Amino acid sequence: MKVMLLAVGRPGRLLAPAIREYETRAARYWPFEVVEVREEKARGTAADVRAAESDRLMAAVPEGIDVVAVTRTGKSWTSARLARYLQDLAVHSAPGAAFLIGGALGLAPGTVARARYRLSLSAFTLPHDIARLNLAEQIYRAGTITRGEPYHKGSE
Repeated sequence: MKVMLLAVGRPGRLLAPAIREYETRAARYWPFEVVEVREEKARGTAADVRAAESDRLMAAVPEGIDVVAVTRTGKSWTSARLARYLQDLAVHSAPGAAFLIGGALGLAPGTVARARYRLSLSAFTLPHDIARLNLAEQIYRAGTITRGEPYHKGSE
């Protein structure tokens, strides 16, 4: 089972070291792959930009993998819920999960509609570097939860 984090653009200087740290930690628990796709130039409409970026993200998702759209309007999961989701995929020999983080304008509505799950990291609108850092840390945390390691201090 593979866990993928797909994002539009590369992290900025400020958060790149922290993002890489948690992505490296996550890879200790899951076969983990990060895919960064090119940001679309701000030509055309916002819908055109979202569509082009979303098409690039979806083209990088292997066949059969669950798509999880990271969007402010999705459902919140607890850390334990994320751990259960990933553990269930592994137990059932599923191909894996691909978490999609859109660019500055978000994901195209069609991409969100095609996703099996819509995940909200916060009701706030987050810069995608912060969303990526948060998601990478939560994937790492899910690994520690599934192995019963002491990192997670939640009461769930």
